[in-house]
Amino acid sequence: MIYLFDVDGTLTPSRGVIASDFNDWFQGFASRNRVSLVTGSDYAKTVEQLGEDIMELVETSFNCSGNAIYQNNTLVHQSEWKLPTSLHESLIDLLDSSKYPNRFGNHIEERIGCVNFSIVGRNAVGEQRNDYRNWDLQHNDRESIAKFINDNWPDVSAVIGGETGIDIFEKGKDKSQILPWLDDDVMFFGDRMDPAGNDYSLADRLDWESRGISHHVRHWQDTYAILNSIWPPL
Repeated sequence: MIYLFDVDGTLTPSRGVIASDFNDWFQGFASRNRVSLVTGSDYAKTVEQLGEDIMELVETSFNCSGNAIYQNNTLVHQSEWKLPTSLHESLIDLLDSSKYPNRFGNHIEERIGCVNFSIVGRNAVGEQRNDYRNWDLQHNDRESIAKFINDNWPDVSAVIGGETGIDIFEKGKDKSQILPWLDDDVMFFGDRMDPAGNDYSLADRLDWESRGISHHVRHWQDTYAILNSIWPPL
């Protein structure tokens, strides 16, 4: 069995580092089991969130929704896809026209094979992020932006990721693309398995191919509780 985890909202608070008590427990878990990661973030951010000790225990880190793949801290595969110029220009227009009033920088973050777009900006922290998240829950801002992108760029997919962003990538190059890299049944944990979320495609394909099961968690505490019920401390 391969235990496969999203990171933001699944192993850590969104954009935050893993809690110290969970960190200690998870290192023990990862030393006894096959563990891999799949996240929209880049590798450097994943190391920042989980720490080098955990990353050394991870078999494979599928970053940028599987468009950048790392094993033994080494990049072994990457996508060459780039954001279309027309879509980049439209993202700037969407940013300028958004009714959400606050901006904190780093709104269009290009990664290997994908882009993260955020109205509030990835530089937002703490209450700045929470304010946008609450506003988005009321106005469905990200859902409408993702729909606009999907409706107008047929070769591109846009899905909601984390608390403030939208992940954009080449059609078909979502998290579900990683399954051929996995050689055993999978237990997948993620916080965005709703149809508009960036964990949905992988959870759906796992079910369709009968490759394993998925746990839709609300936060890292749910993940901790489920794992602790399966593998209690020694």
